[in-house]
Amino acid sequence: MILEDFAEGKWLRPLTVVSFIAVLILLAFQVLQPFIVPVIWAAILAYVTWPMHERFVRLCSGRRTLAALVMTLLLSAAIILPIVWFALLVKAEALPFYRELVPLLATLKVPEFIADIPLLGPRLQEIVAQVARDPGALDAAIRQFFAQSSGEISTMLGGVGRNLVKLVIAMVSLFFMYRDGEYFASQVGRMLEQFFGKVRVQHYLEAIGNTVKAVVYGIVLAALAQGTLAGIGYWFAGLPVPLLLGILTFLVGLVPFIVPFIWGSASVWLYLTGETTAAIGLAIWGLTAVSWIDNIVRPLVISGATRIPFLLVLFGVLGGLTAFGLVGLFIGPVILAVLMAIWREWIAEKRSQSIIEDSTSQ
Repeated sequence: MILEDFAEGKWLRPLTVVSFIAVLILLAFQVLQPFIVPVIWAAILAYVTWPMHERFVRLCSGRRTLAALVMTLLLSAAIILPIVWFALLVKAEALPFYRELVPLLATLKVPEFIADIPLLGPRLQEIVAQVARDPGALDAAIRQFFAQSSGEISTMLGGVGRNLVKLVIAMVSLFFMYRDGEYFASQVGRMLEQFFGKVRVQHYLEAIGNTVKAVVYGIVLAALAQGTLAGIGYWFAGLPVPLLLGILTFLVGLVPFIVPFIWGSASVWLYLTGETTAAIGLAIWGLTAVSWIDNIVRPLVISGATRIPFLLVLFGVLGGLTAFGLVGLFIGPVILAVLMAIWREWIAEKRSQSIIEDSTSQ
């Protein structure tokens, strides 16, 4: 039959259609590639904040366009204002801290147990000795670095500009997702049902939704809690910029198990500057109050919501971050969650088939 179709040329039309569609998809991907990441961010924000959007729809008497506009403006302010405030905070606190840091380094001595560490200890002693001989050497080195890195700085500023453009695209996309999200979701669901079936699509969409919520609650909110608790510890320990360090801890806390390096470095700094009691207290606070969120709360929240092992979610977060950037924090676990859902359905189908075969054989 196949040979007859080939001889009659019946394969040419389907092949042409498939090739044409494949070329169109490839060209569409090339056109839309710069907008994929902002649209994904918009989809994540729309999904997480959808219950709040529905409340605004009711408050606006069912006018979805007005509710979408209000939600988009509020969410834009919630993103942009903290960024501006953080930039002003860095300008207000980081520069005075740097001015206090340079003369303090001139009086700093490396403890013996650190100086005895191979490779690291001698290098630290050399740096501290150089700063002690010439306190202005550090300032000159930093100025020289910036002077030699004008190209990298320009690239970084260009990256900031591109990120601002992506933020605008994400907010515009968010408005349309709020306004037309239900219609778009139903169309995507129908299309997927044509390929996988209604029951399977429901399971896959449920896995995606649960994973996104789990990552938001288990990673973002956990990082916020860690940054808050760590900031309180920095303040009680007497560190000069506790608020700035707390925000830095929150940003670093988006990646699991990295926060101890922040409060641990702060504890070492306090110890090196002679604040032994504060250093010990901050280390205890970090181990008991800050790290337990990473070690207990985050795994329970994520594993409980996604029904997949936390280690697999951790691999998804880290691998997604490496492959896709910051948005990979969500994409990585979602991919693994869908694969787990497919695996569970395959196992369930095999079990049902074996049960039917056993019953028929009897």
